[in-house]
This record gives sequence, C-alpha cells and structure tokens, in this order.
Amino acid sequence: MKWKSLWPKSLVSRTLWLTLLAVFLAQVIATGIWYTQSKKRDLEGLQSTSASMATMFASTVNFFQSLPLEYRHIVLEQLRNMGGTRFFVSFNDQEINIKPIRNTEQKEMAVSVFKTVLHEKLPTLSNIHVEFSRPETLHVLKNDILLSDLPRSWVHNTLSLEPLNPPILVVQIELDKDQWLYIAALLPAPYMMLKDEIITRQQIIFLTFSTVLLLLFTYIMVRRQTRPLKQLADAANALSLDIYQPPLKEQGASELVMATQAFNRMQLRLRKYIEDREQLFSAISHDLKTPITRLRLRAELIDDDEKIDKFNHDLDELEIMVKGALQCVKDTDLHENLVTIDVEHLLNSIAEHHNHKDTKVRLPQHPILPIIAKPLALKRCLSNLIDNGVKYGHSVTVSVIDSPDKLIITISDKGQGIPDAKLKTVFEPYVRLATDNTGHGLGMGISRNIVRAHGGQLTIKNSIKGGLLVIVVLPRLLKNA
Repeated sequence: MKWKSLWPKSLVSRTLWLTLLAVFLAQVIATGIWYTQSKKRDLEGLQSTSASMATMFASTVNFFQSLPLEYRHIVLEQLRNMGGTRFFVSFNDQEINIKPIRNTEQKEMAVSVFKTVLHEKLPTLSNIHVEFSRPETLHVLKNDILLSDLPRSWVHNTLSLEPLNPPILVVQIELDKDQWLYIAALLPAPYMMLKDEIITRQQIIFLTFSTVLLLLFTYIMVRRQTRPLKQLADAANALSLDIYQPPLKEQGASELVMATQAFNRMQLRLRKYIEDREQLFSAISHDLKTPITRLRLRAELIDDDEKIDKFNHDLDELEIMVKGALQCVKDTDLHENLVTIDVEHLLNSIAEHHNHKDTKVRLPQHPILPIIAKPLALKRCLSNLIDNGVKYGHSVTVSVIDSPDKLIITISDKGQGIPDAKLKTVFEPYVRLATDNTGHGLGMGISRNIVRAHGGQLTIKNSIKGGLLVIVVLPRLLKNA
C-alpha cells in the first residue's frame, strides 16, 4: 500500500518516471558493456606497457652491473647533474621500506608482470621487490629520507607530475650483500593512475545533461498530447452537472480524436433523451389531468356514497402518484448554472423557517468557505433533509467539516431513527416509513440525486446517541468544471 501511494497519479508524471527509468536502465546496460570492453582493453595495454618497462629496468640493471663498483656513483651523479633520466636510480646499502598503495586489479597485474619479466631477464638475481607508493610517503636513499627532501632537479623530470601526483613504481633488486639497486618510475599515460573508474565525472555531467534534456522534451510532448485528454475529463465532469455543454474541439492524437467524437455523440444523445423525457412527462401530466377531473365528475353521479368514497380515494392516489412523478422529474432536473454559494447564508435561510416555532435548528458557529454549486438544487436538497429532521426528530443540529477539497455537512436529529434493515429503502420512490399522509416518499431520493449530480455522496445512519445522522459530502473540485 505504501508503494501505491508513492506511485504518481497523472499520465504526465508516470510517463516521465517511466522515461527516466528506461534511460537509467539503458545507461546502466550501455555502461556495463562499455566498462567490460574498456577494462579488458586497458588491462591488455597495461600488461604490454609493464612488460616493456620491466625490460628497460632489466637493461638498466645490466648496464650498472657492467660498470665497476667505483664508477657507478659517478655515472649516477653525472646523470642527475644533466637533469635526470627517465628513471630515478640509486644504490643503497639496505632495502628501503615502501608504504604500498591499496591493492587493485591494475596494480596486482603490473606488479606480477614486472616480477615475471625481471626474473626472466635477470636469472642470477633472486631477491627482487616490486611495489607502488604515493609520492608524499615514498622513501628514497634511506628509510628516513622522503622524496620531497631531495633536490627538485633530481626528480622533476622523472617522478614529479603535479598536480596529478600518480603512484610511483619502485623496484628494489639486491645485487650483492648490503648493496641494493633502487629504481623508481612513473607508468606512462593512460595507465599511470592505476584507476578502475566505471564512469568519469565528464560522463556523469553528460548523462545528467542528456537525461534532463530528454525529460524536458518528453514533458513538453506528453503535456501537449494529454491536454485534450484533460479537457475531455473536465467536460465529462461538467456533463454530470449541466447536460447543455458545447461540443469539444476534436484535436490531438487519432485515439483522442475518436474519444472526443464518441463523447460529443454521447452528450448529444443524452441531451435528446432528457428533452424527450421532459416532453413525455409534460404530455402525461396534461393528458391525465383531464380524465381524472372527468372521473371525479362522473363519480358524483353514483348513488352509492360508499362507492363514491372508494372511487375518490383511488383517484386521489392516482393524482398523488402523477404529482409525485412530476415533482421527481422537476426536482432532479437541474437546469442551473454553477455559481458561488454562501453556505452559511443558505443554512440560515433554511433554519429561519423553523426557529420561530417550538423546534430548534442549531447551525455551526465557525465560518464556512463558499462552494461552487447549483443554488436552487442545493437549497432544495438541504431543505428536504432539514425539514425531515425537524418533522420527525423535533430538534436538528447541523455540523460542518470544511476542507480545501470537500465540504461535509452532517444533519442529526433527536428522533427515533430508522431500523437498520430499512436504511436503504428510504431512497426508493414512494417508500414512506411514517404513518402520516403528508408527503409522497420522494424527498430522500431527490436529495440523493441532487448530491450525486454535484459529484458528491449522501449517506444515512443511526446515531449512537439516538436519532438519525444524514451525511452530505460535496466536492469542491467543481470550480474547474
């Protein structure tokens, strides 16, 4: 239930979310394929580069091994004075402690390739150590000397690459006892950083920009296509209040045009049906009045008084049924425009007809926001409900719950209530639970029809404290109709 409440309701928002999901999944799949292929290619390139550099390291080792011991430092000094070489080389009397960087697949491959190649090229040397270290923690010459302590000219062209500061490859080879050859170098681009990035910052910016652009165009397109659909929904809502609406303009996609055409045809048929119904009941009312009057006159010619009374009683019932049917048609035929209604004033005008008597209609004291509805129909509905409460419950209390989206009016009385089994039957035509002869049993049905025509709901139930509760729920969304 929680996920359903979070799922967007409108067609535009659902389309945007589905588009975003599709773009995200497509980018994930594309990035996964690109990453797999790119990583394989990078590892192959790193393996080839590492093997080439290891071969050069082996050549450097062979070169210095071929020099007499006393000349090695002289050659190193000359190389440093000339601006350095591609590698930083030193001879140390002990192994320098190297602080390694964290292990990655790229680092492990490079270290493995270097060790393999160096052992192949230098079979007489068994003690070979290969590691990567950060420039700021790299020790050189001795364990208490950092790279930053050396003259800049010694390392500027070899190990310094600001501001990137990539990790430095360090190879230490034991040539003789207490004599270690120390070689440090940077891997060539694009492998020097040893990074395993799935997606770069530039790619994130590009994906974000392309996704936003796609969503913007999707929003404009869907908004344009769904505008006729919203107009169709508004027209359907307005149709329940006023059948005499102008036909909708046929626009949008072919499916929307077909739906609009079907709606216009339905509206025309409903209008014709209502007009035919009005003409039919008008004709019935006109045609029945004359024979009823004629039958009353003929009944006076009968000599038997008992038969006359029975005959007139049947005619009275027939006339009541005709008047009731006509009243039902008249009261539910809401040919009114929607206007803003002051609910407080409407309730006060209804209560004034009762408060001068022994009965009492209590109204809410807090302010009530106006509502858009059909004034005569709404007054007829509330008058029927309050009149019934006064008639059968003697005292009526009206309470209101006001909110931005709906207005709830509760009418409670102090009467005997209605048996639970008959709560639904009171809305049926000509059903009366009272024993008096006033009324036709149509008021509750008419009131419910009026509320439903406004898009609301009318319900009744017995109160725990006694009496009947009538609850009228009217939506405030009619302002857009």
